[in-house]
Amino acid sequence: MTYFGLHFQDIVFYALAAVLLYAALSVITTRNPVYAALFLVLAFFTAAGIWLLLEAEFLAITLVLVYVGAVMVLFLFVVMMLDINLDKLREGFWKALPIALPVGGLMAVEMVMIVGVRNFGYDKIIAPPVHPADYSNTAELGRVLYTDYLLPFELASVVLLVAIVAAIALTLRDRKGSKSMDPSKQVLVKKADRLRIIKMDAVVEAPADASSATSKDAS
Repeated sequence: MTYFGLHFQDIVFYALAAVLLYAALSVITTRNPVYAALFLVLAFFTAAGIWLLLEAEFLAITLVLVYVGAVMVLFLFVVMMLDINLDKLREGFWKALPIALPVGGLMAVEMVMIVGVRNFGYDKIIAPPVHPADYSNTAELGRVLYTDYLLPFELASVVLLVAIVAAIALTLRDRKGSKSMDPSKQVLVKKADRLRIIKMDAVVEAPADASSATSKDAS
């Protein structure tokens, strides 16, 4: 089925690609950090749609569940709870512009050299074949990950493990004014160490009327 000389799948791809570019540009151009996080969520959703067109269902669902459902929601709550002074953040913008422009231009040139018609196009990339109904994208991804890319996968796991250990070590370091507790001492605490019962005699005050009557009789 073709429309305006294009297949329906191509039309969907171009529409999702346009939305993705708009969302990505809005992330870095919007002034409100909450809006930037929401535009990033839109970018993730459209990227998941493009992966669905490539028959990468597992990656698309993972992108939606992990990044949109967990990571970006956490970022959004953190940005909304923090009292960010945007005027103070923009104070050094023009000072960093002479360095940012050459670096940004160099990155743009590198992206054009890599993502260009010489490396990407109909003659360079073959369309994925149509798979049968019982084709498992998850099983194929696992086979490729644990055979062809086993060494990068193991290296990435080691890097993540080192990052987790470093985060825990930084959190548990001794800091001044930290109200930390020792669980071993908490377990050994007894009731007599924390609670003391004191017996006191009750003190009953005389009513105001009775005291005034007593004073009149005395007079």
